[in-house]
Amino acid sequence: MSHTSTRRIIHATLAALVAWGVASPVRSAGQITPGEYTARRDSLAARVGDGIVVAFGAPTPTTDRGPFFQLPAFHYLTGFDEPDAVFVMVVRGGRGQPTLFLSPVDPRRAFYYGRRPDTATVQDSLGVPGRGISALASTLDSLAGSGLRFFTLADFRDADFAVQDSLTRGQSFMRGFQERHPGVDVEDAHPIVDELRARKSPAEIALLEKAAAISSEGHRAAMLVPNPRHEYELRAALEGTFTRLGAERPGYGSIVGSGANGTQLHYMKDMADAKPGDLVVMDAAAEVQGYSADVTRTIPVSGVYTPEQRAIYQLVRDAQAAAEGASGPGLSQKAAQDSSVAVRIRGLAALGLIESEDAMLDLPWATDCTRAPASCLQANLWMIHGISHGLGLEVHDPASYYFGDGTFHPGDVFTIEPGIYIAQASLDALPDTPRNRRFIAAVRAKVAKYENTGVRIEDDYVVTPDGLRRISSAPREIAEIEALMKKWTIS
Repeated sequence: MSHTSTRRIIHATLAALVAWGVASPVRSAGQITPGEYTARRDSLAARVGDGIVVAFGAPTPTTDRGPFFQLPAFHYLTGFDEPDAVFVMVVRGGRGQPTLFLSPVDPRRAFYYGRRPDTATVQDSLGVPGRGISALASTLDSLAGSGLRFFTLADFRDADFAVQDSLTRGQSFMRGFQERHPGVDVEDAHPIVDELRARKSPAEIALLEKAAAISSEGHRAAMLVPNPRHEYELRAALEGTFTRLGAERPGYGSIVGSGANGTQLHYMKDMADAKPGDLVVMDAAAEVQGYSADVTRTIPVSGVYTPEQRAIYQLVRDAQAAAEGASGPGLSQKAAQDSSVAVRIRGLAALGLIESEDAMLDLPWATDCTRAPASCLQANLWMIHGISHGLGLEVHDPASYYFGDGTFHPGDVFTIEPGIYIAQASLDALPDTPRNRRFIAAVRAKVAKYENTGVRIEDDYVVTPDGLRRISSAPREIAEIEALMKKWTIS
């Protein structure tokens, strides 16, 4: 391609970004106030009743690959976003007395990475007394004789990896504490805090709305990339837009998978070729003041879906619409999930990708099909994940339907993200059993027809007293996406 042609494409794309609103300012969102952090601690104290809460914040980063980000649970309770801090709250009669234990920064290191707030600054800005970290061990040792239970918040970054994250500073400290005081009762505070975090405040919802709006603009920008030839071109459009519109960072590792890579749920290398005729699954979103959106779109590299891609895409979109219709205040999340599953099962059977709606297979992992027959349906091989999770300080944050009767409540912010992923590799992963051999023989030709067709559509929603509101707005209908990409597809 000539330099003149390249410049023309760049100028046209930039003009398109402005015309489609990508360069327009996203509505600003406010801050979480000190009063809201106080209210969160008061709610925790009321649930603890009598006890001592200990939470470790994130440590000083050990690389220069990015700025410091606080751990979600610690941030939720304190709003203190500096490293190497510990939060302790002594609770008696449902009333808490919090203290932040602060680690000083080496004076020379401060010239490189900045100075940290001292105890007076923390008291003035957060209303929480501060002490030096050197006093932590002796303080907790003295409290061990109080007869109060201890509640800990483990210092993992993401609850999805809590089991693997067992050697953190906080957990090591608390193991040593328990060895010194074997008679002290130590409980996990995460179930209590997770339930508090589930229902979002108006300030939290405003931040999530901003994150979703920025994320949506990023997906529009990716759809406007002319003739993408590599996954990273699309990732650059997504993440560049996030940054330009004020996000601190992507909310998680951006997933931009073309062709076969789009059938791997959490593919994050994003460096392969994007070939004409391929679909690209783009699961990427922005984080604003710690709050992350989660948006996925699936687009055709060539700008037009093939008939086979259209069939799978529309099936996923219909499944999303079914779940949307079954979601809202007082409604069951399981019913929403089941409605989405039912749509996809019927569609997969009609396309010949399963033997029948109730046909079973033998999975490559241990599953009790007698006790949970739905988990062993053939359809589950092509739609392996659930459709929903909460959003907030973690991209997989708690939501109210995780607790109690499993229903949605006002203040829930969550995703709906059905998917279908067709690949011969999934058949190859099945154990060699008579039932699986029959299934493979029945669907092999259809799988070849839809080979490497991965489709996921994910949007973000807020439950209000009146219903359900979608807060992510990137184009998602086939006609919308094709119309947008047609304007900028250059042969």
